[in-house]
Amino acid sequence: MKILSFKSGHDGTVAGVDSTDGRLLFSYEAEKNSFPRYTPVTPDTFIDAGLWFKDLPDVLALSGWSSNGADHVTTSGAGYFGIGAGSETAGKRTFFGKSVDYYSSTHERAHIWCSYAMSPFRQGEPCYVLLWEGALGDFYEIDSDLTIHHRGQVMTAPGTRFAFLNALADPDFPVTGNSPRPQDPGRLMAACAFGEDGPPDADETELINRLLSSDLGGDALRKSDFVTSPFFNIGTDSQKLKNMATKLSKAIFQKFRDYAEQNLPEKHPLLIAGGCGLNGHWNTAWKQSGLFREVFVPPTTGDSGCAIGTAVDAMRHYTGQAKLEWSVYSGQSFCDDRIDTQGMTATELNLNTIAKDLLDGKIIGWTRGNCEIGPRALGNRSILAAPFSPETRTRLNRIKGRASNSPVAPSCLEEDAALHFDISAPSPYMMDFYRVTNPDLAAVTHVDGSARVQTVNRNQNPYFYDLLAAFKAASGVGALCNTSLNFKNSGFINTTRDLAHYARHVGLDGFVAGNTYYTFDNPRC
Repeated sequence: MKILSFKSGHDGTVAGVDSTDGRLLFSYEAEKNSFPRYTPVTPDTFIDAGLWFKDLPDVLALSGWSSNGADHVTTSGAGYFGIGAGSETAGKRTFFGKSVDYYSSTHERAHIWCSYAMSPFRQGEPCYVLLWEGALGDFYEIDSDLTIHHRGQVMTAPGTRFAFLNALADPDFPVTGNSPRPQDPGRLMAACAFGEDGPPDADETELINRLLSSDLGGDALRKSDFVTSPFFNIGTDSQKLKNMATKLSKAIFQKFRDYAEQNLPEKHPLLIAGGCGLNGHWNTAWKQSGLFREVFVPPTTGDSGCAIGTAVDAMRHYTGQAKLEWSVYSGQSFCDDRIDTQGMTATELNLNTIAKDLLDGKIIGWTRGNCEIGPRALGNRSILAAPFSPETRTRLNRIKGRASNSPVAPSCLEEDAALHFDISAPSPYMMDFYRVTNPDLAAVTHVDGSARVQTVNRNQNPYFYDLLAAFKAASGVGALCNTSLNFKNSGFINTTRDLAHYARHVGLDGFVAGNTYYTFDNPRC
């Protein structure tokens, strides 16, 4: 049985699952291939997905969605909320002239089943799930019979409450605005590293209490109601804002931790679902809490995983199976199209040459195989550089159009990770923060001494592993700076033509596409 699943709304995605062997065939995110971030499903995405099927799919699945308004009145499929009766629908639909099974379940369920299906735990092993995002902030338990039990709501809209602080402080966010922008959570996460910890002062306490009050839902946050706050329009580079970000982040996490400690007594594994799962500091804190036997965060913890989650929910409905075989490299395949090579030299790819050029200070675009699923560049759509110099971080951030002190993540040989970071287990999806213990890695050490580390083994990504090994042979260190290969505010680059244009525009020293290494005859600094 082949299942074709759609996630509508922002972070649009089309996913395919084959229930015969429980395998994820693909997950194509609409923003990839240089489309704008958070793009809904496009005709391009749909056509690319159709290439996987010789015949029409057996099951058409639609992930539930609804409008962002307070009443969630405009719904798609099964809607946004619910895990019990009425949260799923099944029937028949005519699709391109063929009668197929049709299945839809809620956005809430999509997040839960995505994290469950992709987790390493066997089917039937009870798990807790934390779903925290822009609307939901709840704990669940999935029992041995695959029944979802609601274990309690901690607060509504934790992601929105957190992100609103950045909008409140930003003079560019209109006073009439009430919904934080998609970029606000990430910018506030970055600000936390610069904040001073400690007990909140009177102004901070008042705002924390107001933002976290139980009767204040995310849709009720209006900037116009906070014009008398000392944090109103203070600027996103203000130290007062950075301190407040650190303390608000800590307060939100503490509420969830306290609830878990009091209400989740079993040492089940914890699965993280929802956009707050992209907050590496919170993920690390859960792992360090000691409350759960293990903690798993899928690389598609945000809404881009919901098409997968609904496909799995449909598979569970029709077959009783709810686990997937999957690869993080299940996105679109790279298109190595023809380009104008004037002003460039093209040579056959040689990893030792790439390693030497990286050690010499060159910054190189790197494309291999299929796109990563989720937002993290994991060695297939990456910009790579040596990890040693702070000036490298500054240049990378200039290339990316970010503040010069923004963090840059490292990728490291799995067997060497403990030599450079305070890490005791693999971190293949770059979802957690660890302390940097090697002072030589200045380019990837954030201001708070941390780094969001990706560990790489040969089975996971053989060619990227071999490049890291070649760099280790040249430098003595099997780690590189690894940041995403994309135009600003767009998804990963996926064609040689776009890559050549990008490299010229931002000043890369060279790039790899397919089996060819392109360098510029007159490189920019």
